[in-house]
Amino acid sequence: MCRNNEPYIVTLSYGYDERENALYFHSRLKGLKYEFIKENPNVCATIIEDRGYIMNECAHEFRSVIIWGRMFSVDTLEEKKHGMDILLEHLEDNPDKITQESLSNDKYYKNLGILRLDIAEINGKWGR
Repeated sequence: MCRNNEPYIVTLSYGYDERENALYFHSRLKGLKYEFIKENPNVCATIIEDRGYIMNECAHEFRSVIIWGRMFSVDTLEEKKHGMDILLEHLEDNPDKITQESLSNDKYYKNLGILRLDIAEINGKWGR
């Protein structure tokens, strides 16, 4: 993220919505991310799968993608629920358990920040 020529990097958990070609993130409702996004929704993100250094080969195995797009704050209850479903499908072995135990009450979503990154361009590479 960037505003007034000031960069800002933050690590977030994500879920990919293939149908919408977007990433969803959970967050607090306020904070520096929201300030940056409000001033400049254009962002660049990276996802890295580090498979580790390969001893005695002077090599490192990895996969990575770089993503460009626009970040938005999700406001509707319907899309907040959708975003959390996408996140939990990506992060949890049993997302239904979390949904039933923690997310069954709509009041939970009132204080939950959900961000959506609409992907404009994506590039990836892998190596060893």
